[in-house]
Amino acid sequence: MPDPTAPPDIFDRARRRIRRDRAAPRFADFAFIRDWMIDGITDRLGTVRRDFTQMLDLGCFDGAFAPPPGANITRIDAGAGFAHRAGGIQGEEDAPHFPDASFDLIVSAGVLDTVNDLPGALALARRALRPDGLFLGAFLGGGTLGTLRSVLLEAEANRPAARVHPQVDVRSAGDLLVRAGFALPVADVETLDVRYASLFDLVRDLRGMGATSLLPRVAPLRRETIARAATAFAARADGEGRTSERFDAIFVTGWAPDPSQPKPARRGSGTTSLADALKQKG
Repeated sequence: MPDPTAPPDIFDRARRRIRRDRAAPRFADFAFIRDWMIDGITDRLGTVRRDFTQMLDLGCFDGAFAPPPGANITRIDAGAGFAHRAGGIQGEEDAPHFPDASFDLIVSAGVLDTVNDLPGALALARRALRPDGLFLGAFLGGGTLGTLRSVLLEAEANRPAARVHPQVDVRSAGDLLVRAGFALPVADVETLDVRYASLFDLVRDLRGMGATSLLPRVAPLRRETIARAATAFAARADGEGRTSERFDAIFVTGWAPDPSQPKPARRGSGTTSLADALKQKG
């Protein structure tokens, strides 16, 4: 039974599951954003010199993320279609599914930007990690879909509606890791610009990714509004007739606390002043 004191959901949970199920059969044709995120997570994981035995793929899509050698993998996805194809279980990221200290590695690529309770999802991931376990995540945020947001606002100038998801920036992502109780938190951002021949090509990709709007209670776009948005999108084209759209991937890294981990230096314990350090650089 829903908690009457809980804040309303940002995203429509039922619509999210349906969109993921619709995207599942042909997702491989539209997986370039998630593949980019997986590459970034894999690069970061490659710098970690330790073995992992139990891994969780949180928001597994089609199960493309390969576990490190020797690790058993559990996969979970909010969509039944993806969960079935990946041999995983269906479940949302902000609901508890696993006992505490179940995994020594959790990865999550491409889903946390549409989780209703992102702080809660991160806290659950932190609890599901064993001491000194590693969390590596990537999700869209920052300035993602800035062109789409701009042309929709232009097309609905008289009565604009929020149609692009609210987004987390890299600084807020780092703060969320700290709030969730992760040690040694790191957040950084990478940007990918994709050039499109038309607005409809961009929308096709977003549908194929299962990444169209999940905002509740938003009126459908009228035909004339879509036409104005398409014209505004085309007006931003370069000399080759293509318009750039931006995707920002926020990468986050955090560890479950453990006494063996390095501790930050105590404030005021430094032996070199900032002035001396600047003199050395000069």
